[in-house]
Order: sequence, then C-alpha cells, then structure tokens
Amino acid sequence: MTENTLKFFAIVAMIAVLVVLIRGLKTFFTGGNLDSKKKSNKLMQMRIMLQFCAIVVLMSLAYIMGK
Repeated sequence: MTENTLKFFAIVAMIAVLVVLIRGLKTFFTGGNLDSKKKSNKLMQMRIMLQFCAIVVLMSLAYIMGK
C-alpha cells in the first residue's frame, strides 16, 4: 500500500471511531431501559474493534513513513 492510501484509511478509521463513540455515549446517557443499555454496550464493543483497526493502520503508516 502506498503512503497516501494509508493516510486515507487512517482518517476514515479515526472518523469511524469518533462516530461510534458519540453514538454510544448518546445511547448510554439518554437510555434507561435494558435495550438501550445493550445497544450502548454493543456500540462500545464496536468502538474497541475500530480503535484496534485504527491503531494498526496508524502503526503501518508510521512504519512506512519511517523508512
């Protein structure tokens, strides 16, 4: 992959993490019933997975730019 492609994926990954984080926090703070708590938990699990993907992309970008 080229450097520009990894930069694009890094930006997309960070935006995805931010969107899921905001949706999860909104669900967590506005909810009260069991379904909203489950949805908030699923969104936070998705955030963790997206953060992992973002870290992999960022580390790949740092490795390529360091060469």
